[in-house]
Amino acid sequence: MNRTITHIMAAGLAALGAALPARAEGPAAGENPPVVLIETSKGKITVRLFEKEAPESVANFLAYVDDTFYDGTIFHRVIANFMIQGGGFTEAMDRKRTRAPIRNEADNGLKNRRGTLAMARTSDIHSATSQFFINTVDNAFLDHRSKDMRGYGYCVFGEVTEGMDVVDAIRRVRTGNRAGMDDVPVEPVIIHSIRRVEPAAASE
Repeated sequence: MNRTITHIMAAGLAALGAALPARAEGPAAGENPPVVLIETSKGKITVRLFEKEAPESVANFLAYVDDTFYDGTIFHRVIANFMIQGGGFTEAMDRKRTRAPIRNEADNGLKNRRGTLAMARTSDIHSATSQFFINTVDNAFLDHRSKDMRGYGYCVFGEVTEGMDVVDAIRRVRTGNRAGMDDVPVEPVIIHSIRRVEPAAASE
């Protein structure tokens, strides 16, 4: 009888496992995705990039990283229960010149969950350049739902693996209006640098 119960439990667990959906974020096991370290005035954030799922977005982001484009930029838009956005303005609120816009890969199946990075854009679906944001909460309304402007969504291309405490520190800063923009931190949150790192080195 005990053997029968064990077999039933094993079969049930196997069926349950088959029914559960796979986690939306993250590369397949055994792959070695690129990792970057974001050094800010509030601390360090380690990010794993989803090169397989969002190849154009990751290549674009890494091109800016390799050009040291992000050095000295700021998180210029901070909304505590939404996201923190940066990568386009200097501390003086000067907009940096960027490369050409890229194709929106929001239809890659990845979700805008807390801790994920996504490409910022205008109302034009395919207008993302250098700016990105980190979701501070689950933002399902930003996910891809359809091919039209209302439902295309925002492309997730990475996730924070270490440093969500830093993200949370940034989300809590006091904000105001500056240079005609709302939700700008009163005390600038500076991105000192973003660099590629080996996964083992990121935690040192």
